[in-house]
Order: sequence, then C-alpha cells, then structure tokens
Amino acid sequence: MTDVRIHLTDKEILRLPPPDKGWYLARDTELKGFFVVVGRRKRTFTVQGDLRVDGTRKSIRVNVGEASELGTREARGIAKGYLSQIAKGEHPRPDAARKSVSAPLSPSEPHAITLGEAWVRYRDGHMIRKGRSPTTIAGYADHVERLFASWGQKSVKAITEDPAAVATRHDTISVEHGPYIANGSMRTLRAIYNHALKTNLDLPARNPSVAVDWNPQERRNTALGSADLLPWFNQLVALDNPIRREFHLFTILSGCRPGALKQVKPEHIHLDRRVLHIPNPKGGTKKAFDIPLSREMVLCLIRAIRFSRFMHPEPAAEWVFAADSESGHLVEQKEGRKELSKYGNDLRQSFRTLAQTAGVSEFDARLLMNHAIPGVNAGYITRHKLLEGHLRIQQQAISRVLLAPAMKLASQPGVMRDWLGRGATRATATVAQDAFKARAVVPLRRRGSRSVSEIERQAA
Repeated sequence: MTDVRIHLTDKEILRLPPPDKGWYLARDTELKGFFVVVGRRKRTFTVQGDLRVDGTRKSIRVNVGEASELGTREARGIAKGYLSQIAKGEHPRPDAARKSVSAPLSPSEPHAITLGEAWVRYRDGHMIRKGRSPTTIAGYADHVERLFASWGQKSVKAITEDPAAVATRHDTISVEHGPYIANGSMRTLRAIYNHALKTNLDLPARNPSVAVDWNPQERRNTALGSADLLPWFNQLVALDNPIRREFHLFTILSGCRPGALKQVKPEHIHLDRRVLHIPNPKGGTKKAFDIPLSREMVLCLIRAIRFSRFMHPEPAAEWVFAADSESGHLVEQKEGRKELSKYGNDLRQSFRTLAQTAGVSEFDARLLMNHAIPGVNAGYITRHKLLEGHLRIQQQAISRVLLAPAMKLASQPGVMRDWLGRGATRATATVAQDAFKARAVVPLRRRGSRSVSEIERQAA
C-alpha cells in the first residue's frame, strides 16, 4: 500500500487497514517527522529526522513505541522530544546508534535510502510544499508505484550503480507503455534522485538517468484549422451526452487544459466580472488564474449547468460538468475518434492555432492560455489589469472565429440551430427538463447556490 497522511489519533490508527504485504507509513499532518509504521501485526510510532554528526548529515529513524502500549498523545509528546534532540545533533537513543554503526550496512537501513523512501521525501518535502497540483503528484506516483514497483525497496545507490539495469528498464517501458511514458518515468526518477542527493552525501553525483538513450519526442500537430471546424461541429452536435458536448465546446473556446475544466464549480463563475476562476491548474494553486468569458462561453456554461442539474442533480450542486462518477464530475474526456475526431489537448492546440487566424497576437494568446511569458517582459506585465478589457476583446474575437461555421449552419433549421441558434439555450434546457421529469426525479438545489435563471439574468 502507499503511504498516507492523516491527523494521527487513537481512533484513526485503529481504522488503518493492514497491508497485504510488507508495511506502509501513516504520516502525521500535525507534527512533521512523526508517523506510524503499519505492519500486518503491529503499528509502531516512529520519528525521522536528519542528524548531523562530524559534519555529515544522516537521516535516522527512531522507534517511539508500539501503538498497543502507548497512546497517540503520549507518543506525540515523546516524538517532539526526540525530534528536538535530533535537531541539536543528539541521537535520542545512543545505544541504538552504536549498534547501527557496528552492524553491517543494508539497503533497508536509514542511511541507505530506498527509492520508495526517496519518493515519499520528494513528494512531501518538495511537491506538496511547492503546491504542485494533485494531478501532477498522481502522475509521479504512478511512475514510482507502477513502473518502478520492483525497485521500491531497492536502495537508490544500488540503482545508480547499475546503469545497465536503468537503461534496460527504460527500453522495456518504451516497448510496453510507449516512448512518451518511458521518457516521463525517467524524468521522475531523475527528479527524485536529485532531491535525495541533497541530504544523502553518500550517493554518487552521477544521476542514474544519464544511462538512458531518450526516445525522440515531437510536439503533436493535431490542431483543427478553419476548414476542419464545420465537420468537427457536425460530430460534436451528434454526441448523445449534452454535458460532454458542452465540455468539448468550452475546451476549444477557452484553450484551457481539460484536467482543470473537469473540476470547475459554479462558484468559480463570476459573471459580474465575466471571468471563470481556475483555482488549481497545472503547477498548483500558485498558478491560479481567471479566464475572460466571451458571450458564447457564458451561454456554454449556462447550458452545462442546466444539463448537469437535470441529469445529475446531486453532484451538479458542486460541479458544472457533473457526471455519474465517484468524484461527481466528468473524469474521462476521451471519445471514439470516429465519433469525435479531436478532443482534449487537440482542442487546446486548436485554440492557439485559430487565435492566430483571429488576429490575436502571440503575447495575448499566451496570457489567455496562462502560459509563461518568455524574457524579462514577464515581470512587468500585470495580467489582471488586462483581463476585463483588452483580453476579453481578444477572447471574443477567437470565439467568433471558432463558432463562425457552426453559427452559419445554425441560421437554418436543423440540429445545429436547436443547439446554438437564438433562444436555443433555454429551449434545449426545457427539452432536457421534460425528459428528466419523465424519470420522476426532482432536481435538487443546494442551499445558498444560485439558480441558472439567476446566472442568466446576470449574464444578460
């Protein structure tokens, strides 16, 4: 099992499931360095810290006591004392320290850090502390726990000293999972090793990823051009699920990453300023930004909210793009290529390509997509000062270009008019409501949440 982070209490420790094999750590969210080692038969309170001896820093673990004999409050008090001693350069249990020095070294001992331990330190000490997004952390975890599962208990030093094994692992992953995933997994290994190198002076300076012959990677050229828009819209309007249809439309209208859009909530929509707030994009909360909304984007969100509340009333109280999933929101954006030729990041590339057609400068397109601005100019740009005026005008220009083929078709009777024609937002929602009522389910409204009619009136 993977390590967990919880507020350690007697009740929470009793609820921890035993591992199928081996052990895992339940780290305390209150006291850094304090955790419980959960085995199949026992649970042991433990502390971990960096002890400096003769100018050398070593990571040590010291047992505090068994959970069956010691309460959590008492164990936390002892742990604080142990961690204070370690910070002063004193080993809390000198006898144990002498035994560890005289004992033969093995990869499982603290000074011979394993890949699994190095990953946990990198995750907690770097990724979480730097505010990396849960999706990013989950991607790294997948590499370590799935692709490098057999290396979890192997010392990082042993991995580095066998470059042929590293190269072979990269080749194997390339064949079994593809060249892009193979390269990504080795970048994960490289980052974990560089972080471990800071506190483990016995590790070689040579990163194990040096042994890899990297697979060539080229940016995927999968954007839609102006001539491709009408066939794509004909595919989109034919999708059975109207929520997914609006999700794909909003993806191409905004150029936003699909992973961030899936987690959009009604409270993120600020129609008084005509922006959509993205609180946790790629890069974490520090990269949070606002998307200026064109008129077409506002109507798209209104339709999505209506369809969600009629089709999935309970999760729709929390999510704009609701779904019958464990999380309550849309999880998988993929469609069959025959049903919809472009989706996901294809649409993000399409937004950037067609922004050029709309006459939007590269600089403005970067700001709209929340891309970093190269050069020294970045420090002199205040994005939110441009947001509600200049950037919204650029966004409107892009929306007009993107929707022009569909709107031309929507001027004639047919399915496109029923979806995007004048007055269609309310009409399509009424049809969905009638169909939903036929199922004898009453849409719910969360206390304090705004109705779609209120949002529509504010958008008018």
